[in-house]
Amino acid sequence: MSRAEEFEELRPLLFSIAYRILGSVSEAEDAVQETWLRYEASPAQPRSTKAFLAATVSRISIDVLRSARVRREEYSGRWFPEPLLADPYADPERSAELADSLSMAALLLLERLSPLERAVFVLREVFGFGFGEVATAVGRSEVACRQLAVRARRHMNDGRARFEADRRERDELAGRFFHAFREGDVDGLRVLLAGDVRMVGDSGGKAPLWGDGVFGAGNVARTLAAIATPFARIGGVVEPHEMNGQPGAIFRDRDGKIVNTLTLDILDGQVQAIRAMLNPEKLRHLGPVADAWAVVREANRARGPG
Repeated sequence: MSRAEEFEELRPLLFSIAYRILGSVSEAEDAVQETWLRYEASPAQPRSTKAFLAATVSRISIDVLRSARVRREEYSGRWFPEPLLADPYADPERSAELADSLSMAALLLLERLSPLERAVFVLREVFGFGFGEVATAVGRSEVACRQLAVRARRHMNDGRARFEADRRERDELAGRFFHAFREGDVDGLRVLLAGDVRMVGDSGGKAPLWGDGVFGAGNVARTLAAIATPFARIGGVVEPHEMNGQPGAIFRDRDGKIVNTLTLDILDGQVQAIRAMLNPEKLRHLGPVADAWAVVREANRARGPG
């Protein structure tokens, strides 16, 4: 097998590692490409191609994350990871664990860790690399990596959100949620929402957003219903789609361009949190992006009785 063939076989794994460390599709793709360039230029063939490439993409991602920290601290409003429609790395035996580590809630918890803790957690806890391989990847001793893993695991467990274990029940509830949304059914939405539900968004200051968020079942239900009717009147479409391993949807304008995405955290038969991605720069990898300001202006004009 040629180097290029070996690399392409491992590309899904490398992207999945980089995305979990970085929370950015575009940055993860760049890290994978840089990994290929370094592998192609390497004079010697490593004993384990998988270990070598995983270490390389991890080191690159750590460097990118360190430089991105300042940008994220200066970011306008809430920062969310870029939505991912599907994880290219498929491991049927560990699909549930991989989906959990891909959720918006888990990625936001990872943001609390240092770049080294984040890389160690992803390599060890998510993808099961041995501590020797992890140590090589992050440039620390095995003892130090074990300590980093303990700290990272503690932080993640302290804040980890639980999700609906029964996938069928979760998806059925999400279907009811989006049906009620399309109908603008306030009562139908309210019964599906936890009493302390929160709806928050990331616009990066580049798209319309409802302040710092909307909180409480009644407020969220009314806000969603107020959005749904005028959006439908101007030809907007809500396209349910699993995102980051969770139920979600892509909102499109009449021309099929993306306005925003939503993901739902579901537990105990209720929607606990709704996260919207509205920043156009974080949606471009999904397809052509709409002018959200223009969509909102048109939707406001379309508001009326009924």
